[in-house]
Amino acid sequence: MIPVLNWQLFVTGKDPDAFTASLGAACRTNGIFLLSDHGIPRGLLAEVREASDAFFALPEAEKSQLDIRRSKANRGWAGVGVEITRAHLRKESFSMGLDLTPEDPRVLAGEPFRAPNLWPEIDTFRDAMRDYYKEMLGLGRFLLKAVERDLELPAGFFQPHFSEPMATLRLSHYHGTPPAELSPEARQGPAQTDYGSLTVVLTDGASGLQVLTPRGEWVDLPEIPGTLAVLVGDCLMRWSNDQYRAAAHRILTPETPRRLAAFYLDPNPDSLIAPLPRMGPPNYAPVRAADYLRARLDETYLSAEAAQ
Repeated sequence: MIPVLNWQLFVTGKDPDAFTASLGAACRTNGIFLLSDHGIPRGLLAEVREASDAFFALPEAEKSQLDIRRSKANRGWAGVGVEITRAHLRKESFSMGLDLTPEDPRVLAGEPFRAPNLWPEIDTFRDAMRDYYKEMLGLGRFLLKAVERDLELPAGFFQPHFSEPMATLRLSHYHGTPPAELSPEARQGPAQTDYGSLTVVLTDGASGLQVLTPRGEWVDLPEIPGTLAVLVGDCLMRWSNDQYRAAAHRILTPETPRRLAAFYLDPNPDSLIAPLPRMGPPNYAPVRAADYLRARLDETYLSAEAAQ
Protein backbone atom coordinates (compact mmCIF):
# COMPACT_ATOMS: atom_id res chain seq x y z
CA MET A 1 0.00 0.00 0.00
CA ILE A 2 2.87 2.40 0.87
CA PRO A 3 5.75 1.66 -1.52
CA VAL A 4 9.46 1.56 -0.70
CA LEU A 5 11.63 3.42 -3.23
CA ASN A 6 15.38 2.85 -3.50
CA TRP A 7 16.99 6.29 -3.72
CA GLN A 8 20.18 4.90 -5.23
CA LEU A 9 18.33 4.08 -8.46
CA PHE A 10 17.94 7.81 -9.07
CA VAL A 11 20.87 9.49 -7.39
CA THR A 12 23.47 7.19 -9.02
CA GLY A 13 21.76 7.17 -12.41
CA LYS A 14 21.36 3.38 -12.26
CA ASP A 15 17.66 3.43 -13.23
CA PRO A 16 16.17 6.92 -12.86
CA ASP A 17 13.18 6.05 -15.04
CA ALA A 18 12.12 3.23 -12.72
CA PHE A 19 12.50 5.45 -9.66
CA THR A 20 10.61 8.32 -11.27
CA ALA A 21 7.75 6.05 -12.32
CA SER A 22 7.43 4.67 -8.78
CA LEU A 23 7.60 8.16 -7.27
CA GLY A 24 4.92 9.44 -9.63
CA ALA A 25 2.61 6.54 -8.87
CA ALA A 26 3.04 7.04 -5.11
CA CYS A 27 2.47 10.80 -5.31
CA ARG A 28 -0.68 10.33 -7.38
CA THR A 29 -2.29 7.78 -5.04
CA ASN A 30 -1.66 8.23 -1.31
CA GLY A 31 0.95 11.01 -1.56
CA ILE A 32 3.50 9.11 0.51
CA PHE A 33 6.35 6.65 0.08
CA LEU A 34 9.26 5.24 2.06
CA LEU A 35 12.78 6.04 0.89
CA SER A 36 15.49 3.43 1.37
CA ASP A 37 19.25 3.71 0.81
CA HIS A 38 18.97 7.48 1.29
CA GLY A 39 22.61 7.96 2.26
CA ILE A 40 22.07 9.92 5.48
CA PRO A 41 24.83 8.77 7.87
CA ARG A 42 23.61 6.47 10.64
CA GLY A 43 25.74 8.32 13.13
CA LEU A 44 23.98 11.58 12.34
CA LEU A 45 20.56 9.96 12.71
CA ALA A 46 21.64 8.73 16.14
CA GLU A 47 22.85 12.23 17.06
CA VAL A 48 19.48 13.71 16.10
CA ARG A 49 17.63 11.20 18.28
CA GLU A 50 20.00 11.90 21.19
CA ALA A 51 19.58 15.66 20.72
CA SER A 52 15.81 15.24 20.76
CA ASP A 53 15.90 13.26 24.00
CA ALA A 54 18.21 15.80 25.63
CA PHE A 55 16.05 18.77 24.68
CA PHE A 56 12.70 17.37 25.80
CA ALA A 57 14.25 16.26 29.10
CA LEU A 58 14.95 19.91 29.98
CA PRO A 59 12.81 21.57 32.67
CA GLU A 60 9.75 23.28 31.24
CA ALA A 61 10.91 26.62 32.64
CA GLU A 62 14.04 26.36 30.50
CA LYS A 63 12.19 25.30 27.35
CA SER A 64 9.64 28.07 27.80
CA GLN A 65 12.40 30.63 27.24
CA LEU A 66 12.27 29.46 23.60
CA ASP A 67 8.48 29.74 23.21
CA ILE A 68 7.57 29.54 19.51
CA ARG A 69 4.72 32.01 20.03
CA ARG A 70 7.30 34.75 20.57
CA SER A 71 8.71 34.11 17.10
CA LYS A 72 7.17 35.26 13.83
CA ALA A 73 9.48 32.89 11.98
CA ASN A 74 8.20 29.49 13.22
CA ARG A 75 11.19 28.86 15.50
CA GLY A 76 11.40 27.56 19.03
CA TRP A 77 9.51 25.32 21.46
CA ALA A 78 5.80 24.55 21.40
CA GLY A 79 4.54 23.07 24.65
CA VAL A 80 1.71 20.62 25.19
CA GLY A 81 -1.59 22.13 24.02
CA VAL A 82 -0.06 24.86 21.86
CA GLU A 83 -0.84 23.05 18.60
CA ILE A 84 -4.62 23.43 18.57
CA THR A 85 -5.05 21.31 15.44
CA ARG A 86 -3.62 18.36 17.37
CA ALA A 87 -5.12 19.07 20.76
CA HIS A 88 -5.79 15.35 21.29
CA LEU A 89 -2.04 14.73 21.48
CA ARG A 90 0.11 15.40 24.52
CA LYS A 91 2.80 16.72 22.23
CA GLU A 92 5.62 19.22 22.41
CA SER A 93 8.03 20.21 19.66
CA PHE A 94 11.12 22.21 18.75
CA SER A 95 11.47 23.94 15.36
CA MET A 96 14.41 25.54 13.55
CA GLY A 97 15.00 26.97 10.08
CA LEU A 98 17.83 28.52 8.11
CA ASP A 99 20.46 29.45 10.68
CA LEU A 100 20.74 33.23 10.38
CA THR A 101 22.47 35.84 12.54
CA PRO A 102 20.67 38.95 13.85
CA GLU A 103 22.83 40.98 11.43
CA ASP A 104 21.78 39.00 8.35
CA PRO A 105 20.33 41.42 5.73
CA ARG A 106 17.22 39.23 5.38
CA VAL A 107 16.59 39.49 9.11
CA LEU A 108 17.21 43.23 9.19
CA ALA A 109 14.87 43.73 6.23
CA GLY A 110 12.09 41.89 8.06
CA GLU A 111 11.65 39.28 5.34
CA PRO A 112 8.96 36.67 6.18
CA PHE A 113 10.20 33.71 8.21
CA ARG A 114 13.73 35.10 8.46
CA ALA A 115 15.05 35.19 12.02
CA PRO A 116 17.79 33.69 14.17
CA ASN A 117 17.08 30.26 15.56
CA LEU A 118 16.38 29.90 19.28
CA TRP A 119 18.87 27.47 20.76
CA PRO A 120 18.91 25.66 24.12
CA GLU A 121 22.08 25.44 26.18
CA ILE A 122 22.88 21.82 25.30
CA ASP A 123 26.33 20.72 24.14
CA THR A 124 26.33 19.36 20.56
CA PHE A 125 22.59 20.12 20.06
CA ARG A 126 23.14 22.98 17.65
CA ASP A 127 25.71 21.09 15.58
CA ALA A 128 23.51 18.01 15.27
CA MET A 129 20.51 20.04 14.20
CA ARG A 130 22.48 22.14 11.71
CA ASP A 131 24.10 19.07 10.17
CA TYR A 132 20.81 17.20 9.83
CA TYR A 133 19.07 20.27 8.40
CA LYS A 134 21.79 20.54 5.75
CA GLU A 135 21.44 16.85 4.84
CA MET A 136 17.65 17.09 4.63
CA LEU A 137 17.77 20.23 2.51
CA GLY A 138 20.11 18.54 0.04
CA LEU A 139 17.95 15.42 -0.09
CA GLY A 140 14.74 17.42 -0.53
CA ARG A 141 16.14 19.48 -3.38
CA PHE A 142 17.38 16.34 -5.11
CA LEU A 143 13.98 14.66 -4.71
CA LEU A 144 12.44 17.62 -6.52
CA LYS A 145 14.60 16.75 -9.54
CA ALA A 146 12.73 13.44 -9.69
CA VAL A 147 9.44 15.34 -9.38
CA GLU A 148 10.45 17.56 -12.31
CA ARG A 149 11.18 14.47 -14.36
CA ASP A 150 7.87 12.82 -13.49
CA LEU A 151 5.77 15.93 -14.17
CA GLU A 152 7.72 16.56 -17.40
CA LEU A 153 8.91 19.96 -16.19
CA PRO A 154 12.11 21.59 -17.43
CA ALA A 155 15.16 20.42 -15.51
CA GLY A 156 15.84 22.91 -12.72
CA PHE A 157 12.29 24.25 -12.66
CA PHE A 158 12.09 24.13 -8.85
CA GLN A 159 15.59 25.50 -8.21
CA PRO A 160 14.60 29.20 -8.00
CA HIS A 161 11.69 28.29 -5.72
CA PHE A 162 13.96 26.55 -3.19
CA SER A 163 17.17 28.61 -3.29
CA GLU A 164 16.45 30.08 0.19
CA PRO A 165 13.45 28.08 1.36
CA MET A 166 11.33 28.50 4.46
CA ALA A 167 12.28 24.92 5.30
CA THR A 168 11.73 23.83 8.89
CA LEU A 169 13.22 20.98 10.90
CA ARG A 170 10.94 19.97 13.76
CA LEU A 171 11.59 17.56 16.60
CA SER A 172 8.39 16.23 18.17
CA HIS A 173 7.93 14.40 21.46
CA TYR A 174 4.64 12.61 22.13
CA HIS A 175 3.95 11.88 25.78
CA GLY A 176 2.43 8.50 26.51
CA THR A 177 -1.21 8.41 27.58
CA PRO A 178 -2.81 5.36 29.27
CA PRO A 179 -5.61 3.87 27.11
CA ALA A 180 -8.12 4.23 29.94
CA GLU A 181 -7.76 8.02 29.71
CA LEU A 182 -8.60 8.17 25.99
CA SER A 183 -11.81 8.05 24.03
CA PRO A 184 -11.56 6.60 20.49
CA GLU A 185 -11.86 10.14 19.09
CA ALA A 186 -9.08 11.44 21.32
CA ARG A 187 -6.78 8.58 20.35
CA GLN A 188 -7.21 9.00 16.60
CA GLY A 189 -7.50 12.71 15.97
CA PRO A 190 -8.34 14.46 12.70
CA ALA A 191 -6.72 14.08 9.30
CA GLN A 192 -4.47 16.87 8.10
CA THR A 193 -1.96 17.66 5.36
CA ASP A 194 1.41 19.37 5.50
CA TYR A 195 1.78 22.86 4.10
CA GLY A 196 4.85 22.80 1.87
CA SER A 197 6.17 20.70 -0.99
CA LEU A 198 7.68 17.60 0.59
CA THR A 199 8.02 16.42 4.19
CA VAL A 200 10.74 13.94 5.16
CA VAL A 201 10.10 12.08 8.42
CA LEU A 202 12.51 10.17 10.66
CA THR A 203 10.71 7.99 13.22
CA ASP A 204 11.91 6.05 16.24
CA GLY A 205 10.45 2.79 14.90
CA ALA A 206 6.91 3.27 16.20
CA SER A 207 5.52 6.50 14.79
CA GLY A 208 1.79 5.79 15.01
CA LEU A 209 1.44 7.64 11.70
CA GLN A 210 -1.53 6.66 9.53
CA VAL A 211 -2.37 7.75 5.99
CA LEU A 212 -5.88 8.16 4.57
CA THR A 213 -6.30 6.46 1.19
CA PRO A 214 -8.57 7.79 -1.59
CA ARG A 215 -11.01 5.02 -0.62
CA GLY A 216 -11.31 6.46 2.87
CA GLU A 217 -9.28 3.76 4.62
CA TRP A 218 -6.62 4.47 7.23
CA VAL A 219 -3.33 2.65 6.59
CA ASP A 220 -0.48 2.34 9.10
CA LEU A 221 2.93 3.59 8.03
CA PRO A 222 5.10 0.45 7.96
CA GLU A 223 8.16 0.74 10.16
CA ILE A 224 11.04 -0.49 7.99
CA PRO A 225 14.49 0.08 9.52
CA GLY A 226 16.71 2.41 7.55
CA THR A 227 13.92 4.19 5.68
CA LEU A 228 12.57 7.73 5.74
CA ALA A 229 8.93 8.59 5.04
CA VAL A 230 8.32 11.22 2.33
CA LEU A 231 4.94 12.98 2.16
CA VAL A 232 3.54 15.30 -0.50
CA GLY A 233 2.39 18.67 0.89
CA ASP A 234 -0.14 21.29 -0.17
CA CYS A 235 2.20 23.46 -2.27
CA LEU A 236 3.32 20.58 -4.46
CA MET A 237 -0.28 19.44 -4.84
CA ARG A 238 -1.25 22.95 -5.95
CA TRP A 239 1.66 23.25 -8.39
CA SER A 240 0.61 19.93 -9.95
CA ASN A 241 -3.05 21.04 -10.00
CA ASP A 242 -4.07 17.94 -8.03
CA GLN A 243 -2.12 15.49 -10.16
CA TYR A 244 -0.23 14.83 -6.93
CA ARG A 245 -2.19 14.19 -3.75
CA ALA A 246 -1.16 15.85 -0.49
CA ALA A 247 -0.88 13.04 2.04
CA ALA A 248 -3.82 13.21 4.46
CA HIS A 249 -2.46 11.73 7.68
CA ARG A 250 -2.81 11.60 11.44
CA ILE A 251 -0.80 10.53 14.47
CA LEU A 252 -2.37 8.09 16.89
CA THR A 253 -2.00 9.10 20.52
CA PRO A 254 0.65 6.72 21.87
CA GLU A 255 0.47 4.74 25.08
CA THR A 256 4.23 5.18 25.57
CA PRO A 257 6.42 8.16 24.61
CA ARG A 258 7.41 8.51 20.95
CA ARG A 259 9.51 10.90 18.94
CA LEU A 260 9.68 12.12 15.36
CA ALA A 261 11.98 14.41 13.39
CA ALA A 262 10.21 15.98 10.40
CA PHE A 263 11.78 18.20 7.75
CA TYR A 264 9.28 20.43 5.97
CA LEU A 265 10.58 21.66 2.60
CA ASP A 266 8.59 24.87 2.20
CA PRO A 267 9.41 27.13 -0.80
CA ASN A 268 11.06 30.56 -0.82
CA PRO A 269 8.83 33.23 0.80
CA ASP A 270 8.06 35.02 -2.48
CA SER A 271 7.49 31.91 -4.59
CA LEU A 272 4.14 31.97 -6.34
CA ILE A 273 2.19 28.78 -5.70
CA ALA A 274 -0.17 28.31 -8.64
CA PRO A 275 -1.15 25.42 -10.90
CA LEU A 276 1.27 25.16 -13.79
CA PRO A 277 -0.27 26.06 -17.17
CA ARG A 278 0.32 22.63 -18.67
CA MET A 279 -1.64 20.98 -15.85
CA GLY A 280 -5.05 21.98 -17.23
CA PRO A 281 -7.68 24.45 -15.95
CA PRO A 282 -6.48 25.69 -12.54
CA ASN A 283 -8.13 24.34 -9.40
CA TYR A 284 -6.49 26.98 -7.16
CA ALA A 285 -5.92 30.72 -7.17
CA PRO A 286 -2.27 31.85 -7.02
CA VAL A 287 -0.89 32.51 -3.54
CA ARG A 288 2.49 33.66 -2.27
CA ALA A 289 4.23 30.88 -0.33
CA ALA A 290 4.87 33.03 2.77
CA ASP A 291 1.23 34.10 2.91
CA TYR A 292 -0.01 30.53 2.62
CA LEU A 293 2.38 29.27 5.29
CA ARG A 294 1.48 32.10 7.69
CA ALA A 295 -2.24 31.43 7.29
CA ARG A 296 -1.80 27.72 7.97
CA LEU A 297 0.47 28.31 10.98
CA ASP A 298 -2.02 30.79 12.45
CA GLU A 299 -4.60 27.98 12.28
CA THR A 300 -2.18 25.60 14.00
CA TYR A 301 -0.87 27.40 17.08
CA LEU A 302 -2.72 28.80 20.07
CA SER A 303 -1.60 32.38 20.55
CA ALA A 304 0.20 33.38 23.72
CA GLU A 305 -2.63 35.80 24.53
CA ALA A 306 -5.30 33.12 24.15
CA ALA A 307 -3.36 30.78 26.40
CA GLN A 308 -3.38 33.26 29.28
